[in-house]
Amino acid sequence: MATDIVIYHNPECGTSRNVLAMIRNAGIEPHVVEYLQTPPSRAMLESLIRRAGITPRELLREKGTPYAELGLGDPALTDAQLIDAMMAHPILINRPLVVSPLGVKLCRPSEEVLDLLPQPQRQAFAKEDGEQVIDASGQRIR
Repeated sequence: MATDIVIYHNPECGTSRNVLAMIRNAGIEPHVVEYLQTPPSRAMLESLIRRAGITPRELLREKGTPYAELGLGDPALTDAQLIDAMMAHPILINRPLVVSPLGVKLCRPSEEVLDLLPQPQRQAFAKEDGEQVIDASGQRIR
């Protein structure tokens, strides 16, 4: 079964790598967008935010970014100004964002991706840190 899944991915991010691995563990090869090399257009970013049901502020990444230097913690900044900052500095876009036929979600923690996959996990899965997420029968461990 062909399933269209898109992951806005940063290969340097462990959470993003875990999400990509869980998508593949469901037998799905997603379209991988390394958004630091190929950032989404403003219209696409606005659409992803809207479809995920979050605010631009909720998508902002603080750690390892120019968030503080740019003063992005200022609550007076508008959504448009926050999106301007993400367009100018794509590292400010939190990841991974996943698009599937079941919705759009910022998958933090990485297990959030399981709600977007139309196919079950095929085998056991542990995150890079060793935390077991899926058991040997392909069921989510809660």
